[in-house]
Amino acid sequence: MLNSQLLSLNSQLKERLVSKLPGLWIDRLPGGWFRKNKKESKRFKEKNKMSRTNFDTLLEAGCHFGHLKRKWNPAMAPYIFMERNGIHIIDLHKTVAKVDEAAEALKQIAKSGKKVLFVATKKQAKQVVADKASAVNMPYVIERWPGGMLTNFPTIRKAVKKMATIDKLTNDGTYSNLSKREVLQISRQRAKLDKTLGSIADLTRLPSALFVIDVMKENIAVREANRLGIPVFGIVDTNSDPSNIDFVIPANDDATKSIEVILDACCAAMQEGLEERKAEKVDMEAAGEAPANKGKKKATKARLDKSDEEAINAAKAAAFLKEDEEA
Repeated sequence: MLNSQLLSLNSQLKERLVSKLPGLWIDRLPGGWFRKNKKESKRFKEKNKMSRTNFDTLLEAGCHFGHLKRKWNPAMAPYIFMERNGIHIIDLHKTVAKVDEAAEALKQIAKSGKKVLFVATKKQAKQVVADKASAVNMPYVIERWPGGMLTNFPTIRKAVKKMATIDKLTNDGTYSNLSKREVLQISRQRAKLDKTLGSIADLTRLPSALFVIDVMKENIAVREANRLGIPVFGIVDTNSDPSNIDFVIPANDDATKSIEVILDACCAAMQEGLEERKAEKVDMEAAGEAPANKGKKKATKARLDKSDEEAINAAKAAAFLKEDEEA
């Protein structure tokens, strides 16, 4: 309803401006129209082509809708374009720039072989985050955030190892001698651990970064990361505080489409980083084969030289013994 009202109002304003200023090109913003000349418009379009996402895609996904004006956080003022019918509208041009910045940083993290932990426990984001994180082989938390997961990481690792131990003993047939009740209790414990920690079973050390959907809801995870100096990437709405977030992405964090569009751009960048890492590894292995072979040849030569010396020494010793016997 609100979106249709904004679009109809924007079309009326556009017609009025075009009739009065025929030599100018008009571009759309999520709540109004502004004018630019043709050179600026061309430069703007070229910039959008180079970006990982664009204004129109974010607009269609509803990334521009913020919260009610009375619920806003004043720290988000730089990212708010305007207020319409009691709802704040986010400036999507800043969102595009911030998505590009975050995507580039995530790409470098993935390229260095480090892990990014995705956190989203709200209903709208669970499935999207699970799919996108699994696609780039990254750990994620979509159920309850276990308190102390970062600050008390060794204890969490013990729980994950316990889950692996249960699997091992089940496969060995150790539990076959137990009663049905005991087996049922163990299987329930295994299911409970898998639900909470199954997605981070491969996380053997602390993650290098945290990607959070709705930093207000996941405030415990953000505080733990800040305490350990782990950089935080976050989709921040108008009711949240961006001061604790290292890479702020101002956008609507309540719509599934909005979350999906932003994650698409970030995960695509991470996939690029992983592919570049693989390519570099292959090149290094190809370049490292020749020195390795040379080293082996040298070692073989050294061993041959040593055996020759031993043979010569043995022959000399035999000659001396023969001379002694003759004497």
